[in-house]
Parts: sequence; C-alpha cells; structure tokens
Amino acid sequence: MKIAVVCLGNICRSPMAEVVLRDRLDGAGFDDVELVSAGTGGWHAGEKMDRRAAATLLEAGYDPERHRARQWPVGDPETYDLVLAMDADNLADLAGQAPGSGLRMFRDFDPEGPGDVPDPYYGGVEGFREVLAMVERTSDAIVASVASARPGS
Repeated sequence: MKIAVVCLGNICRSPMAEVVLRDRLDGAGFDDVELVSAGTGGWHAGEKMDRRAAATLLEAGYDPERHRARQWPVGDPETYDLVLAMDADNLADLAGQAPGSGLRMFRDFDPEGPGDVPDPYYGGVEGFREVLAMVERTSDAIVASVASARPGS
C-alpha cells in the first residue's frame, strides 16, 4: 500500500502527519506501507520542517529530523492507494493530479469529524499542538482503516 499526505509547503502539517502516521503504522506492524508527505508548492523543497513543528513533535516523543520538504507529485501519482489532503484548498489543487488514488481529506478519518487541518504556520505554538492532537487521533483511525482493508482482517 502507498499513502501520501499533502499540504501546501510540506513543512508543517503534512510532515507532522507523516511522522506520526509512520510511527503508528510501524507500531501496528505495517512497515510495508509506503508513506510520503509533500507540498503542492515547491517553495520549501529540500528544507527541514518548520522548527515549531519539529519542536512540537520532539516534545511529544517523535523524531522529526529525517524530514526534507518535497513537492507533489512524489513519483507516479497514479500508484498511490490513498492521497490525503490536509485542507480543502490542497484537495482542490490535487484534483486531477492523483487519478489512480483514493483522494480524500486527511480528517475524513478523524473520529471527531471531518474538516480542514488548520495551517499553524502564521500562529503560535498552540496551533502546532492542536494540529498534533488532530494528527494523532486521525492517524490511529487511518491505521485501523488500513488494518480492516487487509486481506484476512
């Protein structure tokens, strides 16, 4: 299975989601799931994630250091089983660019309800903590969905 998480610049929301979702997938024994994050824009390609996003992840016990921003598409967009947009603008930007995938909103899996993952870039640390809480609970639900879609589940 191949999953992509996509936001605008790939330095805040989607890399936070990639780190947390990878942690959850590995913890559930799904180390064979290919997971990437990307941005619809290329302004930050090659950069580390936003220092506030990295600090929030580190504070919660995650390792943010391996991330480097990249632009969508990463490889062949048609090969992804699931492409998860962080907000409605990202979803609109991705429409038609991920034809073979299951293009959805990331929070379609959120047990507290669908919607946008707010962009914390122009705010303070509380916005990053809010995003992390959304990402953690939604990642748990995504892993449950992946588990139920596996043969023999």
